[in-house]
Amino acid sequence: MRILYLLTSLGIGGAEKQVIGLAERMSARGHTVAVLSLKHAEEEWPAKLPVLRLNIRKTPLGIWRGLRFAVQFAVMFRPDLLHSHTYPANIFARLLKRMLPRPAPRLINTIHNVYEGGSRRMLLYRLTGFLVDQVTAVSQAAADRFVKLRAVSAAKMRVLTNGIDTGAFAPDRSRRRQMRAQMEAGKSFIWIAIGRLAPAKDYPTILESFAQLRPTHPTAQLWIAGEGDVSQLHSVNNPSDSNSNVHPLGLRRDIADLLDAADGYVLSSAWEGMPLALGEAMAMEKPVVATDVGGIRQLVGERGSIVAPKDSAALAAAMLNVMSLTEFERKAIGKAARERILQHFSIDAKALEWEQLYEQVGSGSKPA
Repeated sequence: MRILYLLTSLGIGGAEKQVIGLAERMSARGHTVAVLSLKHAEEEWPAKLPVLRLNIRKTPLGIWRGLRFAVQFAVMFRPDLLHSHTYPANIFARLLKRMLPRPAPRLINTIHNVYEGGSRRMLLYRLTGFLVDQVTAVSQAAADRFVKLRAVSAAKMRVLTNGIDTGAFAPDRSRRRQMRAQMEAGKSFIWIAIGRLAPAKDYPTILESFAQLRPTHPTAQLWIAGEGDVSQLHSVNNPSDSNSNVHPLGLRRDIADLLDAADGYVLSSAWEGMPLALGEAMAMEKPVVATDVGGIRQLVGERGSIVAPKDSAALAAAMLNVMSLTEFERKAIGKAARERILQHFSIDAKALEWEQLYEQVGSGSKPA
């Protein structure tokens, strides 16, 4: 099968990482694969596949020119299937399919979050729904919300969760010692949060929670790995020294190393799809504490602590509970978390599910 993946950019994000991982596995399984990116990002995930960057400007003329180049590329590549991800690329792919010669390739859209914009975007999804053959969501919560909003018809919606690279994300004692030494962690308990510094991640709640646990754990540290405006990490009205052990790390590519060095993973998102970094932390055998939004409960199951969003006291209590456990108890929790990822969320198993869906959509049969 010839598969053309479309995404907004190859920027350092969970959705982008997931698409590249899936595309590379489809190529390894014998499919002919290419990637089309709507714009260029300053920092991008490396890709071992042909990538066409359209560098589209957000103007009617810029979009029209981007579509023309995409049509030329698609005519040359001759895809059997288009698979797009996130709102801008999903709408672009629908327009692209409309402009391609008949018979046009089949089209799958994937939604990566419970929130992809306001009512205008949802209306555009609804009005162009006839152009898409299948829509998938990375969590049941996202699927339910888009169907409820009538942005996607229930008949075309299916849930297919993210996959975790359990080979790349596996604990290594030697790497843990080396990274802790490099980060001068000492014997401190290290909490880590990973994700861009954006409202969806609700870092103020993490900061408030961390400040609440500092009186009883003064040496604890909080590492925050993600790009964005660091000034928002100082916006919480706490005592002047409350965040002295908070360490913004910026954009990092050594996430597996950082996770190995940490003792627990915390996520306080206000909304989500199914966060890849949380699954990676579980694969690294870390106890996790997360808010009950999007597909987090579907991912974590009973293998972590889940609290209500925007409740710093509940988040702090869950973090303190993890810290009160013995090292043996935390390791047992971590091993159970990794086992859940291995059984239900490995990227190789998900690649097989995608391949089966591609075959069903390509043949025109209705997915089971």
